[in-house]
Amino acid sequence: MPESTRRLCYAIVRQPARSLLDACELTHLDRVAIDAAGIAREHAAYRDVLSAMGLSVTVLPAIEAHPDSVFMEDTAVVLDEVLVLTRPTRSREAEPAHLLADAGALGRPVARITAPGTLEGGDVLRVGRRLMVGLTTRTNAEGVAQLRAIAEPFGYTVESFAVGRSLHFKTACTALDEGFLLVNSEWVDAQALRAAGFDLLAVPSDEPFAANLLRVDDRVLINAAAPKTAALARDAWLARGHAPDALFDTPLIEFGKAEAGLTCLSLVYAAPAST
Repeated sequence: MPESTRRLCYAIVRQPARSLLDACELTHLDRVAIDAAGIAREHAAYRDVLSAMGLSVTVLPAIEAHPDSVFMEDTAVVLDEVLVLTRPTRSREAEPAHLLADAGALGRPVARITAPGTLEGGDVLRVGRRLMVGLTTRTNAEGVAQLRAIAEPFGYTVESFAVGRSLHFKTACTALDEGFLLVNSEWVDAQALRAAGFDLLAVPSDEPFAANLLRVDDRVLINAAAPKTAALARDAWLARGHAPDALFDTPLIEFGKAEAGLTCLSLVYAAPAST
């Protein structure tokens, strides 16, 4: 997409709570010490690179009562036509209400995932008008069904995929462009993704968390803390004819200790279609 036709895009981030350091929710990783200064540096660098990518960045205050509230992505799925407030894991169930209180409805009507459905934004990968949803410990079939009922009237298709040893679907699979996925094939069914019409690039086995990249239209942010995957993604990006100056990187090392990736730290969305 030429730069002149890029949509106006926004990112909402939240300052990390001090409580994140020793009380973040962990599913697959053992708890290790997280450096507070490192978290602050990484978050500042992340905000800076989002701005460099052309996004308008809003920074919300930390919520000490919710250690994982820095992971904004999980609180909502923002479609062009509707804001879908998710229903996260029990320890994070109040976070979507904080998003609504702090940022409003983002110029959209609001829909909600309700019990017994569970859904976290980290399990929802949007590729064009397709919503690819991972079935994980954080998202169940009822949550997928509710998202389908909300999104399909607006012309989206909603597909679900089994996920293995991965916190979220987007921990194991994200889109470099609309036909090409970066995947950890040990954690997600590569055959199912190929059957869905995608070409795949597998991350090296010694960088298992590196399949998470952040794509905004024709711009992509990759994790510089995974240098092998970053090099592979860069080569694939250029080979597919994309502009080299639309590829960005920033390292997430301390956040990685909290099972976080690039998409986790922000809620990225475009201006509503009517504006």
